[in-house]
Amino acid sequence: MSHDLPLDPTAEPTISELLERYATLRDTLLGLEAERDALGTQLKAALNAGAHAETDLYRAALKVTRRVEYPLDRFREVFGDVAALEVATIDRKKADALAGAGDLDADQLRDLAVVKETQALVLQPKTR
Repeated sequence: MSHDLPLDPTAEPTISELLERYATLRDTLLGLEAERDALGTQLKAALNAGAHAETDLYRAALKVTRRVEYPLDRFREVFGDVAALEVATIDRKKADALAGAGDLDADQLRDLAVVKETQALVLQPKTR
């Protein structure tokens, strides 16, 4: 007996029907996300050029975020392979924790820090 035979309309969908619906939703979401990303890029460029954008419900703004990173090659030069391996597989918080515990020189770690800025498009509700 096949699992894909038409069933009673009140019955649960077949596994093939579930897969088809899942694939349709995935493809739709991927398309919408790609369109959203392209529109976001255009809006960011316009806002960076001094434009203002708003609708009845939203006002667009750019929010700058900063992320501290430690370049691996320089980190290895200063702290060695073992420390570089440990923080490279963990994250910045781990490096800061090692410095806080005295395992790494906090001043040298701070000197290695590279702050990277990214911009995020933010929709601010106008109903606040």
